Amino acid sequence: MATASEPAAPSASAPLERPGLLETYRRLWPYLWPQARGDLQRRIFLAFGLLMLAKAATMVMPFTFKWATDALVAATGKDASAVPAGLISAPFLLIGLYGLSRVAMAAMTQVRDGLFAKVAMHAVRRLALLTFEHMHRLSLRFHLERKTGGLTRVLERGRNGIEELSRLMVLTLVPTIVELALVLGILAWEFDWLYSVVVATMIAAYLGFTWKATEWRIGIRRRMNNSDTDATTKAVDSLLNYETVKYFGAEGRETARYDASMATYEKASTQTYVSLAVLNAGQAVIFTIGMTAVMILAARDIMAGRTTIGGFVLVNTMLVQLSMPLNFMGMIYREIKQALVDIDDMFRIIDRNPEIADRPGAPALAVPAGIVRFEDVRFAYNPERPILRGVSFEVPAGRTVAIVGPSGAGKSTLSRLLFRFYEPQSGRITIDGQDIATVRQDSLRAAIGMVPQDTVLFNDTIGYNIRYGRWDASETELREAARLAQIDRFIESLPEGYETPVGERGLKLSGGEKQRVAIARTILKAPPILVLDEATSALDSFTEREIQAALDRVSRGRTTLVIAHRLSTVVNADEILVLDQGRVVERGDHAGLLARGGVYAALWDRQRQADAAREALKRAEDERALSDAAASEPAPVG
Repeated sequence: MATASEPAAPSASAPLERPGLLETYRRLWPYLWPQARGDLQRRIFLAFGLLMLAKAATMVMPFTFKWATDALVAATGKDASAVPAGLISAPFLLIGLYGLSRVAMAAMTQVRDGLFAKVAMHAVRRLALLTFEHMHRLSLRFHLERKTGGLTRVLERGRNGIEELSRLMVLTLVPTIVELALVLGILAWEFDWLYSVVVATMIAAYLGFTWKATEWRIGIRRRMNNSDTDATTKAVDSLLNYETVKYFGAEGRETARYDASMATYEKASTQTYVSLAVLNAGQAVIFTIGMTAVMILAARDIMAGRTTIGGFVLVNTMLVQLSMPLNFMGMIYREIKQALVDIDDMFRIIDRNPEIADRPGAPALAVPAGIVRFEDVRFAYNPERPILRGVSFEVPAGRTVAIVGPSGAGKSTLSRLLFRFYEPQSGRITIDGQDIATVRQDSLRAAIGMVPQDTVLFNDTIGYNIRYGRWDASETELREAARLAQIDRFIESLPEGYETPVGERGLKLSGGEKQRVAIARTILKAPPILVLDEATSALDSFTEREIQAALDRVSRGRTTLVIAHRLSTVVNADEILVLDQGRVVERGDHAGLLARGGVYAALWDRQRQADAAREALKRAEDERALSDAAASEPAPVG
């Protein structure tokens, strides 16, 4: 059967080819400029307008400083020709104008940032939602091969990367480029083209040095972060295994391991600070040389009478203003580069094709009866190791069929194929004659209920976890499901009742309580087809009998496929299939399979012997406990 394939992961040894800034922005643009959101588009226009106004105010500010300086010079009677008419006697007014331009620049910058924030965060939300949704569409194989924590970190870093790239590009880099262009233009217009050439050369040298030094520093910081992670991992691992360390007297060894990691961190951290000092010193030298050259040009023009003292102040002020965004260029480059990596990781997940995908126009599954049929199904997770080798059987409507067999026979694989987490390489699975590969996955899974061996609950309340079976269920239906699962009395005995938190993965509940919650939510789902995948194998004998009674009630009248490890739970099944090495080697009811004396009978005898040994061990422990208690009683007096 043809299936959609997921692209092969790149070799761990081969470096990933990352897209550039323009390619990343091309992919981000539909989210930064959403077609259906005119309000966000207007915000972009307003933010850009405020950006230009803020930079205009930034350029006006040095001029007001120049005019104020010339006005003060004129007020002392030295030179009145350099001050605009009407302002010669108003140095304080010009100083006030200087202050007003600074306030206007700051205010418009902040309003611009506030306007654009909604645009950036909307893009973050849309892409994060798209990625999260796509993660749920990807196959079980993909999730089994990845660490869940790693996926959530990709999602988190991708969100931060989009926000960072939007902020740095639109709110920092673009304004800096605009300011650089304005400064060069003003210098050429107000003074001479030579000023612009000197400043442009200084900026080129500054950015080139910053790029080279930052690339060097990124490698050092990576080593520092890796050594920090290694030291932290060793410390946590050692402290978590505190008792083992004490058993073997290994305190010195653990201290030496931790110190070796910290020595590497010390060296890399020192190099990081040294490299930062080199970067800052180099930037300061290049900028100072450029500023000094421009000020010499200005001083020469003052002495030649081509400009005023205010012109000297103007040049100095503009370059000082320019130094602030230039100082951030190393940080901007580093952060943009990291953001590109983080966003690319997110896009790589979005670009990954689901292994199992609905066919175009696939209909919903219809379940009038609930007959499940496996027809010559063959499957392998890896081609070198076949799991199922031509399995065929039928689960009639409303009947119970059990699958038993040794570990690794392929029992749980059957349930994964039925839920269409994987698709068989050949053969097919049908429900009421409909090939499940041709119907919508959501309708297929809506028709099947699952009680797994290892029930994992959400870190929420008991009521939330039961209601997960059918979200629109009423409170009465919720309580009835709990009653049928025989967990209602336990819940009502709790102070918070159905609002009791179950903890991470349901760890505040016992194994039997978690299984009852799983049964209750399956009852609430009310599916026509039920799969019990070793639902009691992890429980003690007493709890197993109670859970089994609840499962028998749930499966009554439903098409039920039971995958069992403990044979005692399937003795009442309508048919039992024995799976061994991927093939059905025996089938029949419990009595008939025992009489045959084959694989099933051998499994049954082995489990009976193991159960008998456990019972004998338990009786011996009980007798020993009674004997110890009797021996500890004081002897009678007299």
